[in-house]
Amino acid sequence: MTQHRFLIALGSNKRHARYGAPERVIDAALARIGLPVVARSRTLTSAPIGPSRRTYANAVVVIESGLDPAELLPQLKAIESSFGRRGGGLRWAARVLDLDIILWSGGMWATRGLSVPHAAFRERGFVLDPAAEIAGDWRDPVTGLRIRHLKARLDRRSRRA
Repeated sequence: MTQHRFLIALGSNKRHARYGAPERVIDAALARIGLPVVARSRTLTSAPIGPSRRTYANAVVVIESGLDPAELLPQLKAIESSFGRRGGGLRWAARVLDLDIILWSGGMWATRGLSVPHAAFRERGFVLDPAAEIAGDWRDPVTGLRIRHLKARLDRRSRRA
């Protein structure tokens, strides 16, 4: 079985009854993934996007698996659900847990309901900052740029704004 590497973003901005603060939710979710973790970023905080007013805790991990993205996604959604995440809510509302496949070693992947690379990751410092720590040399298969280059571009745009 071919082993693939996945760059997974983890986010939380709502306390969990059992695990507590969002930083602890990230730790608990990572333990629940149950796949080999090749690298883990530190947990950072970021301002919310959209209607939520709560600060997010964000981290990125590189995991290894023989699954493809379509096989991994239901496992990640099941973990979100086990932490109390419900589908169909307000976009960008406060959430206990968000798990996103950002990139994978197989390049691009597109099926109904899943696109890898993640459509918005190039514009999200809360993904690029921790990703640059652990996977700065990974390439975006769409632009051909390394994560560290995408981060530098976003940083420059942010300073100009």
